[in-house]
Amino acid sequence: MSERLCEGRVAIVTGAGRGIGREYALLLAAHGAKVVVNDLGSAADGTPGREEEQPAEAVVREIRAAGGEAVANLESCSDWGSASRLVQQAVDTFGRLDALVNNAGILRDRMLTNMTEAEWDAVINVHLKGTFAPMHHASAWWKARHKDGQTDQAARIINTTSVSGLFGNVGQTNYGAAKAGIAAMTIIAARELQRYDITVNAISPHAQTRMTEGLRARSEEEMAVRHPRWIAPVVVWLASRQSSHVTARVIEAGAGELSITEGWRPGPVAAQAADPKEVGAILTRLVSGAKPNVGMNGQPAEI
Repeated sequence: MSERLCEGRVAIVTGAGRGIGREYALLLAAHGAKVVVNDLGSAADGTPGREEEQPAEAVVREIRAAGGEAVANLESCSDWGSASRLVQQAVDTFGRLDALVNNAGILRDRMLTNMTEAEWDAVINVHLKGTFAPMHHASAWWKARHKDGQTDQAARIINTTSVSGLFGNVGQTNYGAAKAGIAAMTIIAARELQRYDITVNAISPHAQTRMTEGLRARSEEEMAVRHPRWIAPVVVWLASRQSSHVTARVIEAGAGELSITEGWRPGPVAAQAADPKEVGAILTRLVSGAKPNVGMNGQPAEI
């Protein structure tokens, strides 16, 4: 490897025991980062796992075997106190923190009319609060350092959204709502934190993992191009000092492509009216002239 992009930097990766998060941790370490590998070891739906060895510890062992530096964290990133301890662990162990990669997530898919309160709460908690809590504690630490004169921090936050939240997917009101919230939170946080030399971006990954297994049959070629390893180079570059000019962006990565997702934009406009019938006529005209929403494939959706 000719150049290690994250040499000496310290990164936290949540949900790093398997799948995409594991690939992030391994490649960050290969590029010289010291990694805090966070993972509860739960099943895809958030229930307790059954492995003899915690996945986070297995990833740490793999990184160390390759000559890298890493420690495991087995706490929940969606718990306020645990998220604070996660950030503090990075600082206590490696002396600093440079990048936070929020990747942890679960699935509890259900049609809206059948979804339970528990299924809604669990997914929103892990994805949305599990992104916000580490962001809060990490950015507060960076803000304090900035006020102490550390103005060249090159701090990085990299979140995880999804096409389900960006474009909508049937059966995922909980997951999609959380992922849409993360995309909005990314843009807002980027605007708030730029003064402290912190960039904030989000990845919308296209990859075959245990969370997408069984959704549909795929060929060997499709499986190869959708391997999680294709997402990791994007995160490594975003976590490096080289990415200082990129912030408040949602990046789709995987399945053979990289792209920038453009958010909501104002569409057709008309003067307001007081009469509901007149409003109806105006809205009918505006809707007929508006661009259709797109689906998860990027093409116009029927609804």
